[in-house]
Order: sequence, then structure tokens, then C-alpha cells
Amino acid sequence: MNTSLHQDSNTRYRGKTAVITGGTIGMGLATAQALLAGGAHVILTGRNPTNLEAARHALGPQAQVLASDAASLADIDALAATARETLGHVDLLHVNAGIATLEPFEQVTEAGYDRAFAINTKGAFFTVQKLAPLMKPGASIVFTSSIADEGGMHGMGVYSATKAALRSFASGFATELVGRGIRVNVVSPGFIDTPTLGVADATPAERAEFVRLGDQITPMRRHGSAEEVARAVLFLAFDATFTTGARLTVDGGLGQNLSPAHD
Repeated sequence: MNTSLHQDSNTRYRGKTAVITGGTIGMGLATAQALLAGGAHVILTGRNPTNLEAARHALGPQAQVLASDAASLADIDALAATARETLGHVDLLHVNAGIATLEPFEQVTEAGYDRAFAINTKGAFFTVQKLAPLMKPGASIVFTSSIADEGGMHGMGVYSATKAALRSFASGFATELVGRGIRVNVVSPGFIDTPTLGVADATPAERAEFVRLGDQITPMRRHGSAEEVARAVLFLAFDATFTTGARLTVDGGLGQNLSPAHD
């Protein structure tokens, strides 16, 4: 083993601080694990008690795992206060919390519509508003959107609209924060192998069909991994120092108008 490379990987994020919303499972958890492995100090949030406890067990005492509702302004205020007290400043704000529900437009209820926008859009906006004062020049904000943030996908009209709004917010924040030396970018995953597959309240049969469909229509003929998305997030956060207002897709070519030969 090249010990110098091994040591570099263990210290790459030493002294860095990060806040990750929706960080207890899937892509957010993978990002937290990579940051912690590199020596960062991390606060991550979630709502599900089981996932919160599992994350605490998996990450150990290095990570601060908080119960926090991404749609609650009171919880967002509390998150900002905790970050101020325990971290002092924030080098990376990864706005990852979100929900997706597969519903044809005829089945969408007002409550479901409001919940999607409250978490995916309103919560994301106010999370940045409350945490940005803790960010110094050189800091970075990375939003998790989706390849569904453009175009149309059956049963995902509301979800797609929330993510399109999120991309618009990211452009606005990039414009308003560039003078303060804070970069703002978006990662847009395609079909990713996570515990929920990115879809709330789906039955096992629906998730199995989602897996089959994803593998069929993705040019690389597979789902991505949470770790692959995490690497994209951390590239935007710490390596892409001349990049702001950008959207990076992690989708196996799905959103790139590719036409591979059929198997």
C-alpha cells in the first residue's frame, strides 16, 4: 500500500466542517461517511427515528446526528444555532433532504402537493438563508436535485416542479453569494441504488418495477451507487473551485440524449 496516499485520504477534509440535511440514509449518508473518513466535522439531519439511530450507530461520535424536519422553519433555526455553537463556521452546506412520490396528476392531493414543496423547495430555501451567515469565502453549497428537474416524467409532475424550482433557487443563490466567495452548485442524480430508490411510500412491487425500468432506460444499464453521487457532491464542494451555478448530472447518461445500441 502507498502509505502517503492512504494518509492523504484520511486527512483530505481535516479541519473542514459540513452540514448535510437528509443525511441519515442513501446519498446523504454516503457523503457524510466520506467526509468523516477524511477528517471533517459533520452535522447531519433526518426525521425518521429508525434512520437517525442507525446513522448514529454507523457514524459514531465524530458525527452529530440531529432530528430535524426540513420543512420546519423552527427546526431550521435550531439547526443553524447548533452549527454556530458546535462548528463555528460551515465549509459545506449540502442541501439533500427531499421526498418523491409517484402519483399521476389526477391523484395528487393538496396535502401531498404542499408537503412536497414544503420539504423540497421552501425548506431548501430557508436552510440556505439561515446557514449562509456561517459560511466564509471559499465555502460551498451543493443542492441535490434530480434529472427529473427538466422535461416531463409520468407520475412525477409535482416532484419535478419542486426540483426545477430548486435549480432556479440555486442559480439565484449563486448570483447573490458569488460576491462573498461562496459557490453554489447542483448535483442531479438519475436512478440511484438507495434504500428507498428515491421514492417515498412505494410498495415492494413498485420499487422492483422502478429498478427494472431504471436499468432498462439508463444507457449504462445499471443504477448508480450512493457513493458515486457522494463523490460528485464532494467534487463540487471542494475541488471545482472555479465552478458556480452549475448542474452536474450523475445519471449513467440518461439525461444526455444518448442512443446506445439495444442489447
